[in-house]
Formats: sequence, structure tokens, C-alpha cells
Amino acid sequence: MNPLHWPVRMHIASVGVSKFCFLFSLAFCGLLLLLIPALQPPARQVDLPQPRPQVRPAQAGPSHHAGVPAVSVHVGETDSTTGLNRSSAGQEGSIETEVTRNDNHNPKRGMDSKRGALPGGKGGGLLGSRSRDLLELKDIFIAVKTTRKYHKSRLELLIQTWVSQAKEQTYIFTDGEDKELRMRTGANIINTNCSAAHTRQALCCKMSVEYDKFIESQKKWFCHVDDDNYVILPSLLQLLSSYHHSQDVYLGRPSLDHPIEAAERVKSDGSVSVKFWFATGGAGFCISRGLALKMSPWASLGNFISTAEKIRLPDDCTIGYIIEALLEVTLTHTHLFHSHLENLQKLPTDTVLEQVTLSYGGFENRRNVVSIVGGFSLVEDPTRFKTVHCLLYADTDWCPKLKPRHKN
Repeated sequence: MNPLHWPVRMHIASVGVSKFCFLFSLAFCGLLLLLIPALQPPARQVDLPQPRPQVRPAQAGPSHHAGVPAVSVHVGETDSTTGLNRSSAGQEGSIETEVTRNDNHNPKRGMDSKRGALPGGKGGGLLGSRSRDLLELKDIFIAVKTTRKYHKSRLELLIQTWVSQAKEQTYIFTDGEDKELRMRTGANIINTNCSAAHTRQALCCKMSVEYDKFIESQKKWFCHVDDDNYVILPSLLQLLSSYHHSQDVYLGRPSLDHPIEAAERVKSDGSVSVKFWFATGGAGFCISRGLALKMSPWASLGNFISTAEKIRLPDDCTIGYIIEALLEVTLTHTHLFHSHLENLQKLPTDTVLEQVTLSYGGFENRRNVVSIVGGFSLVEDPTRFKTVHCLLYADTDWCPKLKPRHKN
């Protein structure tokens, strides 16, 4: 080999070694980049926040017709002696929602045949702060429906008796002005400007005004009675205190022993049949504010009248239609409300003062009154309302003073 070629060959060899080292370095760096994630310790997993418990609509019948479902929460077990749900504080406090309970349409459920409605029955709820109200009389909106021709024969008796104990909470809805009665009694008399006729349209017109006035009042409970009802205020307060006004509660007494069937007019060329319970207005009924607000799309600002026309039924039936058929909230049946349609003489004398409403027979059945003994004879007090009132409020100035018994 020519010695002159050695430097050239050595230069070529050094260049080859350099290239090899460069490529080896690149390969080694790439391998390290691939191994680094595998050699690192696994990242500590962070607990993600869990979703809040979901409150599902109550399955009390067919699917909701409206987009305002009534919710139902069943927590804890049921106390068989009271029908009330028992729950732990943790369970109850973790769900911030309006709580309702809806059972099926069996009128026997949620009702004590002797004492009336039970809080754990239909429309009842959880035992505790969410299911009971610390109620005062000022929290209740009592609507009395009447007409101008009954101001003297019926209304003045109510104002003299139970309305005098709840003057600020009672609103009288009529169809004619009576400034003299308003000034003399100081009662809250509201002229609805509705027709004085006893027709479906006139009754629904008054109910529409009642509903709107209640919503404006911001009160917790809406109770409707007629001008031939005596409201036993302590019993009413006790009954409503068993529930919470934010629950879906519809309390009353049906006048029928079966659900009513009505035809919903969907289009001009057809209709759909629907069944539901309703509480008769003649005995009175009560609705919680939580439920009343959900009725708004079909009841507020005159919508009640158009809803009634859709099914062509009176005011109390329309209330039941909105609550049971549309909102799918079940009526809580109670025997504590009474109308002139029932045999009032059968009501046990020792339970009369425990009822929520009483009534009396009209011209065709004057003897249909509660059997109760007091300071007035049947001639002096044909409705027995004065007698009941004086047993409840003995210090009323016009009540007869009982003579003390002489010892033998």
C-alpha cells in the first residue's frame, strides 16, 4: 500500500466513526424519551365530585302531560302506626327540593276513617323540618265564594262567627258591591265582577280571581270554602301543619265514590277521555303554595277559565283536572271536610269540634245539621253554627253564659 494514501484513509475512518456515534446518540436519546413516561410513578388519581342524587318524577299514573312534573322522594322506612316516613338527618338534608309523595288513586290510602287525612298518606312527605310547617293563621289564605243575594242570609252569619276570628286571613269573593257590609264589618270583600248566575262559567270566573289573589298574597296555603261552611280554625291549622307548604298537597273530600271522567277537547274533530278525582268545593279544599305555583300555566291570569272550557266542567272539577290529570298529583282524601250533600246528622257529636269544615242543609232539607248541644236551641240557631262557635270561643260577647251548677 502506498504510504501517501494512509492520511486519506484515516480521515475517512474518523468521519465514519463520528457518523456512527451521532446516529447512536440519536437512537439512545429516542429510547430514553420512550422510557421516561414508563419509569415515572403513576399520577395520583383525584376524586371527581359526584353528581347530586337525582329526584325522579312520581309514577302515580300515566306519563306527565305537562312539563311541570311533581317530584317524589321516598326516604327511610314507614312507621306502620302513623303512616309517616322516618329518615336520617343526613338523608333529609342532602336533597334540597320540594318534596312530595304521591300514591295511587285509592281513596282509602292516606286516610284515617275516623280522624281524616294522615300526613304520610297521599300528598304526605318526610317526617321532619321539610314535611311540617310551623304555621300561623296568617300563613293561610281562606277564600269564601258567595253571591250578592246571599250576603245577608249566609255571609253575615259567617262574619259574625268564624270569620271574626280570622278577619285578615279571610277573603270573600262575590259578584256585587256591598259597601255597607264592608264598612260595617271590615271584611275583605272582593267584587270579582263575575256573573251572579250559578253557571259553570260564573263559578270558574270567581275561582280564577281567587287563584290570582292567592298567588299575589305570598301566603303558604290556599283554602277555598263556600258561604255555607263553618271553618274550625284550630283544626285547619293543625291539619295543614302536618305538611309543608312547598310539598305538592291537595286536600279535600270527593263528593263521588269514584273518579270523574271528562272529555278533553284536543281538536275540533275529536276528544280524549280522562279520569281524575276532585275535592268538592261545597266541603272546601286546601292547596299548598308549592302545588299552586305549578298550576300557573293552566290557572293564572284567566287561563283557568279556558282550561275549564276545555273539559266543560265547573270550578272544583277543573281544579282536580289540573292537579290530578295534568300535574299527576294525587288528591289526599279526608273526612274532615263536610258539605250539605252528606248526612250531617251522622257525624258523631263528640267529633264535631275536631272537623275542619261543617255545613248545613238548604231550604229543601233544613234538618240536615250537625247534632250538637249548646246554648242555642234549634229554632234560635238552625244552622248550629252559633252553637259550634260558642263552644269554641266561649268568651264571645253574644254567646250565652253558662249558669254555674249549684252544689247539693
